[in-house]
Amino acid sequence: MSVYPPHSGSQSVILAEDKAMPLDCGTSIRDVKMAYCTYGTLNADKSNAILVCHALTGDQFAASKQPITGKNGWWDQMIGPGKVLDTDKYFIVSSNVLGGCMGTTGPKDINPETGSPYGLNFPIITIGDMVRAQALLQDYLGIDSWFSLIGGSMGGMQVLQWASAYPERCFSAIPIACAARHSAQNIAFHEVGRQAVMADPSWQGGDYYDSETKPTAGLAVARMAAHVTYLSEAALHRKFGRNLQDRDRLTYGFDADFQVESYLRYQGINFVDRFDANSYLYITRAMDYFDLVEDHGGSLANAFQKTPTRFCVVSFSSDWLFPTSENREIVHALIAAAANVSFVEVETDKGHDAFLLDTPEMFKTIQGFLQSSAKSRGLTDE
Repeated sequence: MSVYPPHSGSQSVILAEDKAMPLDCGTSIRDVKMAYCTYGTLNADKSNAILVCHALTGDQFAASKQPITGKNGWWDQMIGPGKVLDTDKYFIVSSNVLGGCMGTTGPKDINPETGSPYGLNFPIITIGDMVRAQALLQDYLGIDSWFSLIGGSMGGMQVLQWASAYPERCFSAIPIACAARHSAQNIAFHEVGRQAVMADPSWQGGDYYDSETKPTAGLAVARMAAHVTYLSEAALHRKFGRNLQDRDRLTYGFDADFQVESYLRYQGINFVDRFDANSYLYITRAMDYFDLVEDHGGSLANAFQKTPTRFCVVSFSSDWLFPTSENREIVHALIAAAANVSFVEVETDKGHDAFLLDTPEMFKTIQGFLQSSAKSRGLTDE
């Protein structure tokens, strides 16, 4: 039995050493460094492993201290002994995506052909490529089939891609607050963010790694614009309203008069310390290109025909970034494909970010689904 201590920190492995991994853009990549964290204990038959897929700005530190910020992991409320993803029962794997900037090969890494950082010479990657690299990690860990895959937002896209591309490798799947294809509205938001990065003079065409200045201003603006989409109007009003920030009157200038302005600036400034601007370009592009409908002849049901995977789809009533209607399209396609699927729309005013927050109904739903799936798979408490 392999034993991994909880909060074990980041590990890494080099994948695709003997054979290059093909990419959807038509090229290939080899010697892929994959950074990941594990929590809990892998049982004797390796049947209790859960892959956690992170969102756009997430990383492998789902339940560990983030080494740059020192903050708790982004899903610390979900992962741990006695929690929804119970490390006393399950072996949790969380990896940084291909194209990322927290240890997995991405634009800031050295291009072996030039000896310099890839920058924009890094190949364009897709959600499919991210999952393909995760499948190599699964092989490395010797896990034939994930007990479950779970993730929200871009993490949910990865879950859907997994279930479509490797149905025999995933017993159950929990896509949260996502869609089977990126909408025009979301592509538009991403383009605003990318243009903010590329308009920063310090971006230097993506070749800023050896420079004293980095495109922090542009990346901060991109983060601010994106963060607005993660919240609902009700959440913004409840948290900030029109309250002033550390003052009792307007300044009649362009300082952060309002608390909501100060909050967004804080989000932007803190983000640039832990994220790479080029990775932001590449990962947002990967989300834009995601389209399981087009990939399967215009029918989403074709993506899941005869799938053996059990599904639990979760959406949030106030999520306007990935609204419930888009999640229902996934459910309808799964039903059309005769899949085993359950669906819950969680009533909350927290918006898209609800999957990262203390959301009891979501916790209860996922915990119940995992318990039912564990019983169906015959998991023991060994």
